[in-house]
Amino acid sequence: MESLFPTIVPVEDISPHIGTLREKPLHASLKQWYSRPGDRIEAPVDRFVIDLVRDDLLIEVQTRGFSSMKQKLADLLDLGHHVRIVHPIASNRWIVKVDGTGEVLSRRRSPRHGDPTDLFAELVSFPDLMTNPGLQIHLILTQEDEYRRHTPNRSWRRKGWTVIERRLIDVVDTMMISGAEDLAQLLPADLPEPFTTEDLATALGRTRRVAQQMAYCLRQSGVVTPVGKAGNAVQYRVKEPVKRVRSRASD
Repeated sequence: MESLFPTIVPVEDISPHIGTLREKPLHASLKQWYSRPGDRIEAPVDRFVIDLVRDDLLIEVQTRGFSSMKQKLADLLDLGHHVRIVHPIASNRWIVKVDGTGEVLSRRRSPRHGDPTDLFAELVSFPDLMTNPGLQIHLILTQEDEYRRHTPNRSWRRKGWTVIERRLIDVVDTMMISGAEDLAQLLPADLPEPFTTEDLATALGRTRRVAQQMAYCLRQSGVVTPVGKAGNAVQYRVKEPVKRVRSRASD
């Protein structure tokens, strides 16, 4: 059976372009995987350099750190451009430990599985921009290798093991967020209304922090509105009935 997704090309086989020499492997592989014939790579648009330009669509691969692109994104949208952020979320991750020479010491599967709701940890940087019709976010659910190297006196939570890079193994699914309304699809179907962030965390099976980030983004983008309090907890309600079904998105 033919795969739903393009073939993953090893990052070493991707021809370099101007501005890509310091590019991390995950970013480079995703950009190659996402590109189509006719796309312009690392193309200048106004005063910015864009990862991929597909006709009038500007595509930016952002593996993490949405805050770093906030001003760039706001400026591009203000200029009337259509922008699509391509953002990977590792549904499965393997932790690869290497020594100082790059030799692999061990490889094990991480117990943590990423989920589309991980988007909200990044989206807190500019949730209000989701109301702009020119903005899309394409979530790419991946399998990845995460390479770590031991660096004394750093990353105490990992006992000195710091992440040096991530590498793409495969793409397993995608989901397109084409506006604020699509964010409501990430709400669990069995969520009570009104709901608190504690209700949301329980329904998601995630931490309270994730629920708080999600509620903040949904409130700022106009999807939910506060309607009262239960004790000290704010209660929210979805502004309009939305079918909460996660669906696969096409390009």
